[in-house]
Amino acid sequence: MAASGTGSPGRLVQYVVVRSDLVHKLSWPLGAVITQACHAATAAVHLHYAEPDTQRYLSELDSMHKVVLGAPDEAALSGLSEKLTQAGVSHKLWIEQPENIPTCLALKPYPRETVQPLLRKFKLFK
Repeated sequence: MAASGTGSPGRLVQYVVVRSDLVHKLSWPLGAVITQACHAATAAVHLHYAEPDTQRYLSELDSMHKVVLGAPDEAALSGLSEKLTQAGVSHKLWIEQPENIPTCLALKPYPRETVQPLLRKFKLFK
């Protein structure tokens, strides 16, 4: 299911998947976890800035749509990253430095219907 970079009439969404165990089991401050998500989302847009879907997403500045999902732990996040890579879905796995801890990932903006099936097992971040 390779995702194309061409413009699509579907609604563009940027998905961000955050490790929920950082807050609920490892007691990271919520602000620190939100910061990780911001880093990943910004990096994904930067890496794919010239692509038509990213440009269209950015041109609709006041109606950007993001969905933040929770991954239960590092293994689930890394597994998702591998699955997305195999499917040809562009994303950025954010690894916090200097600790070298994968904390979240963000996809470049895609039409929802293109990538949502790959993310179905992840629920909204709480």
